[in-house]
Order: sequence, then C-alpha cells, then structure tokens
Amino acid sequence: MSNPLSVVINADAQQVWTSLREPGEIARWHGWEVEGLAEEIQEIYFKDSVLEAPDHLSLSLGGGDVFTLEPVAAGTRVSIVRAAPDPDSPWAAWEADITEGWVMFLHQLKFALERHPHAARRSTFLQATLDRNGRPALEILGLDQIPEEGQNYSLHLPTGEEITGRVWYKTPDQVGLTVREYADHGDGLLIASAQAPMPDSRPNGGLMVNISSYGLGAHQLEALRQRWESWRASAFHESEPNS
Repeated sequence: MSNPLSVVINADAQQVWTSLREPGEIARWHGWEVEGLAEEIQEIYFKDSVLEAPDHLSLSLGGGDVFTLEPVAAGTRVSIVRAAPDPDSPWAAWEADITEGWVMFLHQLKFALERHPHAARRSTFLQATLDRNGRPALEILGLDQIPEEGQNYSLHLPTGEEITGRVWYKTPDQVGLTVREYADHGDGLLIASAQAPMPDSRPNGGLMVNISSYGLGAHQLEALRQRWESWRASAFHESEPNS
C-alpha cells in the first residue's frame, strides 16, 4: 500500500512552498473554518521552533513533524514524516487522530492547488461518536463500496443528497470524493474519516467529515450545512453540533 502521508501535486515546488509559508494560503487547505483557525496556523507553522530548509524543500514543524517537497515529473511529491511518539506527551493518546488529520490535510492541500488555486473555500465539519454495535463509520455514509481511486461514482447520502464526482483517494480509514454539487464551478471535496476507539471519549470509535465547498451562495451553503447537521443530530444523539 502506498504511503498515506505522501501525495503528488500537479504544481511546482515553489507553489507548494508558498502554500506552506503564507498564512492566507494555508487557510485555503489546513483544517476547517472554525474560530481560532488563524491562531492554530500561527502555532503550527510559524512559532520560533519551526525550521525552513534554505532550499525550500523541507519544513520542520515545532512538534517534530517534517514536510518534504520533492520535484517529480508530475509536479511535486509532498510528504510528511511524523515525529517519534512521546509517551509522556499530553497528546500521546491522540497520535492516531493527528496522523489521520495530516492525511486529510495533505489531500486538501493537493485539491486546493490543483482544482481551486485562487479560490477561498467554505468548509462544513462534523464529528460523531459511534453507537455500540453500530455499523462501521464509512459504511454509515455508504462509502464502504465506492469504486477505486480515480473512478467516477454516484451516491445517495443519508443526508438526502445525491452527489456525483470522482474518487479522490482512499485509505483504510478515509475516503475523499470530489463532489460536483459542492461548487458553482468545478467541484468540491468531501472527506470522511473513521476514528479509532478511545476509552474515555469514543469507546466505539467515531466519524469525522470535512467538506470543502467553493462558490456556493449563502442559501446553498446554509442548506448544505443544515442537511448534514440534521442528519448528525438524528443519527448520533451524543455528538456535538457541526461547524
């Protein structure tokens, strides 16, 4: 299986580097829209312990994770090498979540640069705690039987939506889909990620969904968010509202 923390982006290394070193560009792909995103970007990418390689092909983050950029025939291979886990770190229990987050963010970076390099995204995010003896996270959304990466799909979501597009990527725990209905031109991106069980917070595992939409009107965006929030509230009673 290929390395889930590595993607080839159809952009040159300077374009990718700019997307890693300008806060406004990082906000096009990192995480999701939430209060405090600007502060999170500053903390991760610009604190004093962050180190830039002189050739702009390596970026070492303060926590020890390292971005590497490798020019290749198809553009730039962007990889993340995770720091060795520290069992005494307050984040030790969340290491699997952090890794899955980086997988998601790498594909959001690739999508932003290849499909919407100059556009601002609008995101819709939700998390849900799975019920005991419930179906696996990706199966709940009907994503367990989708085609292989690069193939077309058509899907009826439990939110009531009919969506179409291509399979952007698949890993054992994540699915990324381009969605024509989530952009006024081109497509948006839907990523769903299964979350591993954690004894205190989600003993049966969880589901995380992040949608990047582009150019939707205010009413369209609100309707999209309401559909997902209504589904989350009805299907997962203990979960927090989406954002």
